Amino acid sequence: MKSRFTPLCVLFIITTATLAISQAATPTKFTFASVLDQKLSQTEKTVVPAAEAMPEDKFGFTPTQGEFKGVRTFGLEIKHMAVANYAFGAAILGEKSPVELGGPNGPDNVKSKAEITKFLTDSFAYAHKAVNSINEANILEPVKGPFGPNMTTRLSMAISIISHPYDHYGQMVEYLRMNGIVPPASRQ
Repeated sequence: MKSRFTPLCVLFIITTATLAISQAATPTKFTFASVLDQKLSQTEKTVVPAAEAMPEDKFGFTPTQGEFKGVRTFGLEIKHMAVANYAFGAAILGEKSPVELGGPNGPDNVKSKAEITKFLTDSFAYAHKAVNSINEANILEPVKGPFGPNMTTRLSMAISIISHPYDHYGQMVEYLRMNGIVPPASRQ
């Protein structure tokens, strides 16, 4: 048994190594959209599980010890990220944000944990649509920014849509840990 097992292991290792080398030798054609979409997916895979990790009864949590007057609740942090995703995505696509503050599709109408996390995941789907519309011809074209009359570029908006959630993820991590929850991205 031992003598048959060793040659099979060696054959498996050689086959796996050969396959890995041949796949590595095949060049991947990266595009602006594919690179940005991959980075957005990383952001999403960090932020959404953190939102899902907080129990529903803690979505209204804010710290009480220290100077935290006026900070957003856990649920409001998530809504804020979603609204920003829609705003940045709309700027990239050159359209009006599908989420109006105070409107029927706005954050004021999502209240439960399920509604808030769906609002967040839907905003990431819209963000993916937006970054996948970016190409070599339009990446540096001027577009109207989502906040005020300033002009910007799709690249700038894509950087914001990828990085902005991390500004709030740090606060989410603190809120989770204050409630005895290890954030999913920190679990071994």
